[in-house]
Amino acid sequence: MVYIKEITPAEMNVVLTLVKSPEVVYNANSLSKVIGITSMGTLKILKRLEQEQIVKSRKIGKAVTYKVNVEDPYARKYLSLIFGREAQCANTLVKRWINELRKITKADVIFLFGSVLEKMNPNDIDALFVTDQKRFPKLQQEIKELNELNIKKIHPLFQTYEDIIKNIRKKDKPLLNAIKGILIFGEDQFMEIYNESRKE
Repeated sequence: MVYIKEITPAEMNVVLTLVKSPEVVYNANSLSKVIGITSMGTLKILKRLEQEQIVKSRKIGKAVTYKVNVEDPYARKYLSLIFGREAQCANTLVKRWINELRKITKADVIFLFGSVLEKMNPNDIDALFVTDQKRFPKLQQEIKELNELNIKKIHPLFQTYEDIIKNIRKKDKPLLNAIKGILIFGEDQFMEIYNESRKE
């Protein structure tokens, strides 16, 4: 059993920002501007996370950059916990759609994103599905069945593993926007995608 200490909201924000932005190379200063705390406060969190091997640092010129250390077993458990906590802390409408999307069996990774995370009455429900070509027709069928049962319709963005890695590297805006959403399931698979997309 891996013991996970108390995680502060600021620490959670730092790690989620890093893992959901594989296209960005962050240092403490640039990260602080995104999460809204001081660069000293951000650096303190990053140093603590590095001691626990949750993040890794790398020197590029004078700057020290950080990425999530998804190869470490403790870091993976930590990430799974904060992905789960983010979903658990969502509002009632978002939780309803999290539960609906968890009925899907033919995708390995699902993200809920878009207006449903911001509005109480979104036009449709944006979701990213990572699957393979073989299961794609059955996944489409599962989404069709859910859409027949719900007033709001799921608007899917489909990706294979190869697609999502390529599109992160290409900095494809719709895809990058999708992975900033809430991860419904597939933590381990998404960590592999993150790792592959960050390779030099």
